[in-house]
Amino acid sequence: MAKSRGGGGPGSPGGPHHSLAGTRESLAEPGGDELSSLGSDSEVNGGGPEERRVDKFGFIVGSRSAEGPLEEVPLEVLRQRESKWLDMLNNWDKWMAKKHKKIRLRCQKGIPPSLRGRAWQYLSGSKVKLEQNIGKFDELDLLPGDPKWLDVIERDLHRQFPFHEMFVSRGGHGQQDLFRVLKAYTLYRPEEGYCQAQAPIAAVLLMHMPAEQAFWCLVQICEKYLPGYYSEKLEAIQLDGQILFSLLHKVSPVAYKHLSKQKIDPILYMTEWFMCAFSRTLPWSSVLRVWDMFFCEGVKIIFRVGLVLLKHTLGSSDKLKSCQGQYETMERLRALSPKIMQETFLVQEVIELPVTERQIEREHLIQLKKWRETHGELQCKSPPRLHGAKAISEAEPPTRKALEPVPSIIVPPGPAPVPKARKSKEKSREKGLASPANGPGAEGNGAPGSARELLHPQVSPHHQSKESLSSRESEDTYL
Repeated sequence: MAKSRGGGGPGSPGGPHHSLAGTRESLAEPGGDELSSLGSDSEVNGGGPEERRVDKFGFIVGSRSAEGPLEEVPLEVLRQRESKWLDMLNNWDKWMAKKHKKIRLRCQKGIPPSLRGRAWQYLSGSKVKLEQNIGKFDELDLLPGDPKWLDVIERDLHRQFPFHEMFVSRGGHGQQDLFRVLKAYTLYRPEEGYCQAQAPIAAVLLMHMPAEQAFWCLVQICEKYLPGYYSEKLEAIQLDGQILFSLLHKVSPVAYKHLSKQKIDPILYMTEWFMCAFSRTLPWSSVLRVWDMFFCEGVKIIFRVGLVLLKHTLGSSDKLKSCQGQYETMERLRALSPKIMQETFLVQEVIELPVTERQIEREHLIQLKKWRETHGELQCKSPPRLHGAKAISEAEPPTRKALEPVPSIIVPPGPAPVPKARKSKEKSREKGLASPANGPGAEGNGAPGSARELLHPQVSPHHQSKESLSSRESEDTYL
């Protein structure tokens, strides 16, 4: 079976066809050295060519992954959005319970880059999952892991976004964290092990959050958003391929008829789209906007993106003139038009496409019945899919403590700073404490110690900006 070419960047030439169909073979050719990491040992140790420049997303300027001119959000608008998102994140349980539609609208507009990682954790429920499993990732991180998975993971590391500054250096911190996250998942779910489509998912998460948070976010994607996608037989992805094809009949009868005529199975073009959540297909600005909506609304966003791409690629007689055969059609799906993948156009089309969770679930029951008639019972007993943040929150209600932000600088409790307005009172009180009239028993009558302690409390060594180095406590550095 042919495998798609390596190269983790968006729009890589591997395209959406042959990869992963009915197998968990690599997303990259075994000999894909031309896409191996560009870094050297000196870069791992902090050095590197000074002339290397990166775009706003961290991709090396000049690489095929780097973005061209982008539509910038005005700074004032961005600041307003950040303020609104901070308010939501600090009162997440109330917003999720009473104003979920507002959260959805703000996700559709795009999460501010400075808060994207934190928002994804809250939307996916991984923030709660982490708080319920304190120390679990560190425990898994210390275990050796199964050699059969470790070898495959190591071979895949340099193929994930090789033109991104985090992953450009072989053995660099990005690749090390990616290895830790993927290894931990094989230990957390040994019955599933490792599927190579998980690597780009984990890599995207690591671009926005530390390893521990990325691990729990990956767990939520695999268990809540896309259950069964990464199991050995890939039954769930095959079922969703048939669901996509059935929905296409309603969305674009022309494209549906053409693909039926050419006898092109959905698994040939949608596998990588869905399993990698379009992270290897779309321009990066579009990837992030799709993921913002995906974490909020669930898998229906992935279906909608696939339907929009098919509709605008094969949905008219003019477009089909150059797709007379199966080969030409696959080539067209491999090299999608930049226009239809452009952020503003794609997001608007996705928002307006009337495909609902109810339609997807109804079609799922139909396709599941057909599957049982032809293949028997599903071998992978995966949990039911949850459609987005609201469903996850209702299934696993968070506690208030689980939603509290973790500061990056830990300051132990101590005497509160004295407000300026009280300084004059403290001075007069100091004189009173020092006068013989009060006597030595004044402290026992409610005086909180000497005036020296009040005005000059002993400085704890923790006040000297001692920063925590754990991934949980460094969370805010990603905000």
